[in-house]
Amino acid sequence: MNDYRERVGEVCKFIDAHLDHKLSLDQLAELSHFSKYHFSRIFASVTGDTPFAYITKQRLARAAGCLLETDKSVLEIALLCGFESASNFNAAFKKHFGQTPTGMREQTRQDRNISLSDRNPGEAGQTPTLYDQTVKHSFLRRVWQMQATIEELPLLEVAYVRHVGSYLETYRAWAQLGKWAAQHRLFPPEQSFIGISLDDPAVTEEEECRYDACVTVPNTLSRADAPQEIRFQTLPGGLYAKFYFYDTPDKLALLYQSIFGNWLPDSAYDPDDRYCLEFSMNDPAQDPQGKAKVDLYIPIRTRT
Repeated sequence: MNDYRERVGEVCKFIDAHLDHKLSLDQLAELSHFSKYHFSRIFASVTGDTPFAYITKQRLARAAGCLLETDKSVLEIALLCGFESASNFNAAFKKHFGQTPTGMREQTRQDRNISLSDRNPGEAGQTPTLYDQTVKHSFLRRVWQMQATIEELPLLEVAYVRHVGSYLETYRAWAQLGKWAAQHRLFPPEQSFIGISLDDPAVTEEEECRYDACVTVPNTLSRADAPQEIRFQTLPGGLYAKFYFYDTPDKLALLYQSIFGNWLPDSAYDPDDRYCLEFSMNDPAQDPQGKAKVDLYIPIRTRT
């Protein structure tokens, strides 16, 4: 865990030193030596915030200090702290602190004893990290105690339907794919149904999140007559850590948190730059308790 904390810590130091610069996810991921695809989850598991949420909080903390300790204008402070405009700064500031920058400055001048300690996210030790908070979660404790299986997967040829939008509405893609798969008699156990979340909803707008509902296909399947919504791709093989999940679908996000926040840091592996694969082993709608049975494959590489 220390290695992951140190790498994320270096990113936090870089952010803190460059709050007045434009910071990109690609830049921060490269600095951490994690892939962009996995970086946000790892960062959030250590700090409790997504990279962009952390950046915003740190900028607001610096801005609050400038408001109280200097006579700079609101616009000057906004630009100094990395905001593109005074209006964006005002909106973010009011949302976080519950008052406008000008309002806070005036109130503070009236009472210099005002304390921001309960609201200042920039002070170390004020807020427990997600890692610390979730230790108390019984579901995650069970996850942490289980052992992953390390497996090598071959290349997988799949047909898929892409969904763009909320991950809560992926059933539409599955319905389209399921109808086509049934017509071609593509059923388990000979074939596997695999879900792939291509974006992290913590850093991607909900309406822009991409998800592929996939089914493996035999080499003998003709692709010529496939309808427009059915596409084909090859999923890369390689080394994966396999985790067994059986719970309500909303708990799957907690499994990801546990893996990236606890299992991976304590393992001998780093996440590899491939997509996580969710092998669907049942239909939650047919389960008596509405639970999903998923074999979750996390791409890994040996840590050097």
